[in-house]
Amino acid sequence: MKISVVGTGYVGLVSGACFAETGITVTCVDVNQAKIAALNAGEIPIWEPGLDDLVRRNVAKNRLRFTTSLGDSLAAADAVFIAVGTPSGEDGSADLSYVLQVASEVGKLLNRYLVVVTKSTVPVGTSQRVKQAVQKELDARGLQVEFDVASNPEFLKEGNAIEDFLKPDRIVIGTESKRAQELMEKLYKPFLLNGHPIIFMDIASSELTKYAANAMLATKISFMNDIANLCELVGADATLVRKGIGSDPRIGAKFIYPGAGYGGSCFPKDVKAIIKTADEYGHALEILKSVERVNERQKDLIFNKIRAFFKDDLKGRRIAVWGLAFKPNTDDMREAPSLTVIRRLLEQGATVAAYDPVAMKEAKKYVGNSVEYLQSAYEALRGAEALALMTEWPEFRVFDYAAAKLLMKTPAVFDGRNIYDPAEMKAFGFRYYGIGRKCC
Repeated sequence: MKISVVGTGYVGLVSGACFAETGITVTCVDVNQAKIAALNAGEIPIWEPGLDDLVRRNVAKNRLRFTTSLGDSLAAADAVFIAVGTPSGEDGSADLSYVLQVASEVGKLLNRYLVVVTKSTVPVGTSQRVKQAVQKELDARGLQVEFDVASNPEFLKEGNAIEDFLKPDRIVIGTESKRAQELMEKLYKPFLLNGHPIIFMDIASSELTKYAANAMLATKISFMNDIANLCELVGADATLVRKGIGSDPRIGAKFIYPGAGYGGSCFPKDVKAIIKTADEYGHALEILKSVERVNERQKDLIFNKIRAFFKDDLKGRRIAVWGLAFKPNTDDMREAPSLTVIRRLLEQGATVAAYDPVAMKEAKKYVGNSVEYLQSAYEALRGAEALALMTEWPEFRVFDYAAAKLLMKTPAVFDGRNIYDPAEMKAFGFRYYGIGRKCC
């Protein structure tokens, strides 16, 4: 089989490389000439564990190639996957301009049967708009060419995307015809060896499933963060409460870890988009509106704790920040809670010394050189009056108390991910502030 994947961002590049790994011939297309040139030179534009090896291996075996020409990629393709960005507009709605532009280009080039698949995260009704855009161009050309549309949302976790794609727990596909369903089933057959199913459904249900899934996970996060904040007020320990409720299989232990709020490219954008979709249909998603408010408030929590510790006097103080990416095993800085903390600190006149294993280059796109970037975690502690831990990278888990105490001006730790033991911190002479835990 041969497919085209339009868009070489996170979803498109991972999807293309993983399809190629099963023996499918994949052509990835992007209008960004510099990005395509870099990919053809073996340079990977995003940081995802194992992706560089996967791409290079399949390029070497002629199963994966990169081009700026959509026409060349469609010449023998059985399906084209639209995997371009759908950023949030000012009103929270998903910007579909890139998706519909690709659909129009497909319509200008189409001359044989093809399944046009939306892989981008899109609101309900988008596939029908894609279908209309393709048909409009065919009509303008005076051609009658059969094609189908399908919805195939991705469920990839950044930092574990390759494993998620190659060994999916489920594959959701929305189709309108038996022919499209059979083609998609054939395409995904190599991924079903772990026994998990393809779930076929109508297109509207498929499109909504993606948003509902991310909204549910975001809800669990905000719920636990709200409970953690209550824990602090009543003297309870959120880590123990989490264990107590997480042992109930109806609730489960995943996504109930208190922290400094969720970020990334999916949860913030998708929660906004599903709220906007519901509003357009006259239905207010009150729970998700609260989820969003709680998350925005949570992103301020670590800064507020630091400010309270220094009694509103942050001017000239040096604060170390460990972890910049919104989560470990990625360099993604979109909506990262660290950005809120850093910007608030800078506004109050503090200086920030930051370290992240992989995201510092990406962070410069958001905060520039207003932050001092260090080459190791402990370099960032030199002269610091406090440490804010914002991303739970594995290398931060074992804390060198002796080294930190020698380097820091004030031994105060603000743990935005609850990875340290408060009693142990206190025993080594540190002031410790976590999320939903007693400070010491």
